[in-house]
Amino acid sequence: MGSLKIKNTLTGKKEEFSPIDAETEPGSKKVSMYVCGPTVYDHGHLGHGRSAVCFDVVRKYLIYKGFDVRFVSNYTDIDDKMINRANEEGITVPELADRIIPSYQEDYAALGIMAPDFSPRATEYIPAMIEFLESMEKAGVIYVIDGDGVYFDITKDPSYGKLSGQKLEDLKVGARVAENTGKKNPYDFCVWKFKKDGEPFWSSPWGDGRPGWHLECSVMSWKLLGEKFDIHGGGADLQFPHHECEIAQSESVFGAEAFAKYWMHNGFITVNKEKMSKSLGNFFTLKEILKKYDGLVIRYMILQKHYSSPIEFSDELLDQAKAGLQRIHDFVRSLKSSNGEKDFDAEFYAKRFEEFMDNDFDTSGALSVVFDLIKDVGFETEYKKDQVIELLKRFDSVFGIIFVQEKALDSDIEELIKERNEARATKNFKRSDEIRDLLKGKGIVLEDGPNGTIWKRV
Repeated sequence: MGSLKIKNTLTGKKEEFSPIDAETEPGSKKVSMYVCGPTVYDHGHLGHGRSAVCFDVVRKYLIYKGFDVRFVSNYTDIDDKMINRANEEGITVPELADRIIPSYQEDYAALGIMAPDFSPRATEYIPAMIEFLESMEKAGVIYVIDGDGVYFDITKDPSYGKLSGQKLEDLKVGARVAENTGKKNPYDFCVWKFKKDGEPFWSSPWGDGRPGWHLECSVMSWKLLGEKFDIHGGGADLQFPHHECEIAQSESVFGAEAFAKYWMHNGFITVNKEKMSKSLGNFFTLKEILKKYDGLVIRYMILQKHYSSPIEFSDELLDQAKAGLQRIHDFVRSLKSSNGEKDFDAEFYAKRFEEFMDNDFDTSGALSVVFDLIKDVGFETEYKKDQVIELLKRFDSVFGIIFVQEKALDSDIEELIKERNEARATKNFKRSDEIRDLLKGKGIVLEDGPNGTIWKRV
């Protein structure tokens, strides 16, 4: 099996993947991975779905390669948006989180996403955040603005901006006049917000309040993965300032080169060339799309593009994905009813699949291998089906789209199919055609082939 290369946002280069544990324990296959999750004030949109699918595939390919992956993805369950939405609805912030988190879990399951090993809520780690803040205070990188909060002084981190390519002097020159004139620098960020009337709060040595958004992920990744871990993922919109601030905080506490070794960012979903966002009103919730399309169609649409590339979203794109996925599923149905005897060269296709996936998780290229296989094997194949199916199952341990759990047919449908088979056997083609048309009206299409009849839902 070849070596995996990852485009590391931090260096801008494709680097050979080597887990941190393997540096001290040669041969170690342990991998630690953290992906920034959603702020749970509203249902998930397609942008959330894309990030979740992209890193689900990264995780599953690492498992395919034999790695033991410890995967963490968080929920931000306290921030301004959470507080404002809870107030609008006349409920508490925890009640809002308890309602929205299951909504994400339901939508992500529909997209075929494996549940994280750990799904921490930010509010579960407040004591650890205070401990972390105390270490930052000892390091001399934070200061207090009375009546406002505790801030990180970005001038204390000379490497601030290294992830996004921003330079501190450029940030200073380009910064707008800060709304908070108490800040030492316009881009200093809040790590602990002092409480306001009617807001949830926790006690701290600096005053009652709640954590800043950037602080949360630094602390949860530290507690669940350690001071340094392998892969940190998230959407491209998180690169600056969120991930930049995470690095600054963590390195101030644990030293330079702490935190994540490899940084990965998935591309935007755009509509009419503009980033999909709630502020522009051009976003689509996963629930809206799932009413019209199966979750695997959405997943397949996402996999057709490299994770770092933008996706220009449209119904036409989903329709194309539906057609492509249908071809794969039709092939699998035909394959299962075949009885070829010819040996199949599975490793030829496996090698090509891995070459694409080893090249920074190129799912688009890897999917092309599946379609080449379908073309080469054919719907009326001479090859041993078990050998082909076994390879497709290996691919599908990563893709999660090839094999679907077919809903059982109703007994009356099964009886009609049985009757039609008998009619064909006795050459009663008039009755055979009648039953075919009847079943089509019920959403069941029959396809006759040399290996018998297969059915599919439409």
